[in-house]
Amino acid sequence: MPNVRELENALPVAPLKVLAMESAETIGRRVNNYLVEFRKNMKNTKHDDPAFQGYIENSYLVDASSPRFGSGEGKGIIRESVRGKDLFIIVDVCNHSLTYSINGYTNHKSPDDNYQDLKRMIASAAGKAHRINVVMPFLYEGRQHKRTSRESLDCAYMLTELANMGVNNFITFDAHDPRVQNATPLNGFDNFTPPYQFMRALLDTEDDLIIDQDHTIVISPDEGALDRAVYFGNVLGVNTGMFYKRRDYSTIVNGKNPIVAHEFLGDSVDGKDVIIIDDMISSGESMLDTSRQLKEMNAKRVFICCTFGLFTNGLEAFDKAYENCWFDRVITTNLTYQPPELYTRPYYTEADMSKFLASIIDFMNHDISMSHVMTPTEKINEILARYNNREEYHI
Repeated sequence: MPNVRELENALPVAPLKVLAMESAETIGRRVNNYLVEFRKNMKNTKHDDPAFQGYIENSYLVDASSPRFGSGEGKGIIRESVRGKDLFIIVDVCNHSLTYSINGYTNHKSPDDNYQDLKRMIASAAGKAHRINVVMPFLYEGRQHKRTSRESLDCAYMLTELANMGVNNFITFDAHDPRVQNATPLNGFDNFTPPYQFMRALLDTEDDLIIDQDHTIVISPDEGALDRAVYFGNVLGVNTGMFYKRRDYSTIVNGKNPIVAHEFLGDSVDGKDVIIIDDMISSGESMLDTSRQLKEMNAKRVFICCTFGLFTNGLEAFDKAYENCWFDRVITTNLTYQPPELYTRPYYTEADMSKFLASIIDFMNHDISMSHVMTPTEKINEILARYNNREEYHI
């Protein structure tokens, strides 16, 4: 837990409550457990003061649900009072495992369904909660952040709509383009990235890495992810390269222009461990093609680190690619739903974001600068130095 002294000397905005939507129930429970642990271990003699009413609880989770009528229509129900509370609503719009009945048929919830349920919960709490904060790790319609010809601006409209409903702050992770926050310039918008969690997951699973410029390189699979790769590479102290996606802009397939070829720009990867970093794995086709080309360029090992593992076309292509030695490990976070079969794959590692998310919520509840939540570069460098020297690095 970073900078605890800042929390000990600050008053909460209001009593904390966490509403984990059904789509985010698993990570919501983990976040709640960390919040309970944080506050029970807080060294502050002032917690008996009335200003700290409800500060230390056995659970901060709100009893709520989004049931459906037989027609498929839904409603939001909050079964306890949230009046005067600082409410954090956690939603995973990409959780497709949830189902509901519509006219006798079973329907899987789409991102649109999960977004509508979120609005129902906001409507249930609006006018009662002291403050409403939406934790949406995968930003709904984040890839539709700009307009090309006659297209809808779905992500901007979503932010505007929720702001008009009374949402004060938005918390998201690795937004496809954070500039979409310009749609609601008077509302809080915090966009976090998980390079520290990626690094810890990688170091915990690989015991023979050497993180330096001679042995490791960070690669961006396209020009859009270059900023992430440059940042990650600078934190690790290694070089960065990128692939340029040459697209056929005269054709549209599945809503996007098909990729004609990947062309590499950067230093040699011969004999080096390569870390590919991006915001998401959708179908995974371009990521696997990038991995294949890196192995053909004689890369030693290829590690794929993506914040969101959607795997929209299933895992078969990844299984075959792993058998063909195109990559060595895939690391994604638990910020979105992961199919159970993914955890059985020998190449998969999860980067747990629960503690980080709990810290974000705790600091925001105290209205303390979010910079205190970030992991300083000095700490990362110290961990890397200890790992490279094969010393204990869990600090």
